[in-house]
Amino acid sequence: MPTFLPGLELSRRFYTETVRPLLEETAPDLPHSAARIGGGSEVLGYDTPRSRDHTWGPRLQLFLRTRDVPRHAGRIRHHLAEHLPRTFHGHPTHHCVEVTHTTAWFTDTLGFDPTHGITPADWLATPTHLLTEVTGGAVFHDGLHQLGPLRHDLRWYPHDIWLHVLAGEWQHITERETFVGRCGEVGDELGSTVAAAHLTRHLMRLCLLMDRRYPPYDKWLGTAFARTTAGHRLTPVLTAALSATDWQTREKHLSYAYETVAGIHNQLNLTDRVDPTTRPYRSGPFRVLPAERFTTALLARITDPALRELPDYRHPDRHRR
Repeated sequence: MPTFLPGLELSRRFYTETVRPLLEETAPDLPHSAARIGGGSEVLGYDTPRSRDHTWGPRLQLFLRTRDVPRHAGRIRHHLAEHLPRTFHGHPTHHCVEVTHTTAWFTDTLGFDPTHGITPADWLATPTHLLTEVTGGAVFHDGLHQLGPLRHDLRWYPHDIWLHVLAGEWQHITERETFVGRCGEVGDELGSTVAAAHLTRHLMRLCLLMDRRYPPYDKWLGTAFARTTAGHRLTPVLTAALSATDWQTREKHLSYAYETVAGIHNQLNLTDRVDPTTRPYRSGPFRVLPAERFTTALLARITDPALRELPDYRHPDRHRR
């Protein structure tokens, strides 16, 4: 195998040294933009030598003006197919250049066209890992002057949308925070662990969102979480919660995590201060935050009335995605 070179740098060199010179041969005056964005561990900077075992290598998107695609895209694809080297730094180059235009690519990737504006429904229906992928990676050349502004518009949620998304994550916790104890109380330690895993995932997502970072694809959630403000403190705590063999120990670690994440919420001053301490759940022996107080506080600060209601997260099949 060739010496490992991070995928973004590999793609940058591929464009600069190979693709751009061929473009200048076949369409020297045609404006274009070039980038490596979208899916792939290299877009987030998480690729390793192991990444080479699937669709990894010198890859990029080549964007033309919409009106130029019918006349020039086919010719460019043919010229690249005929003249690209079979390998670049030891990696195959077959089908590594996608020739498209911004409206088509962003619509296919996100499900909407951000060149026409981004509605609240667009923001809320788009999984966070897709927003990560289109705002990550690198733009190598922006001759169309479109990718930079579009990625800037998508870089983070508008304020009301951010509050709504945070409220939704707290609501997920609300609906499960007693399950760790309830399952354990009837001897179902496996079920208790599964509930703890669900809660851990949402706590990790909250930490990313409160750091103004879109949570990535689940394979990279732990990697991204470790780099958050609270990652160094909470990684050992959440690991201990998931490795505990009894629900009481599991609940103790989760309670610490709840209070830590609640404290971060208060530091952001997005709402009035909410008491971050855990407490017994009703008359039972279980300790909870309870998290719905954070959901309520966040929804109260939203100015758009249409965003003050959350979907019923107990029925995920109701969602578009």
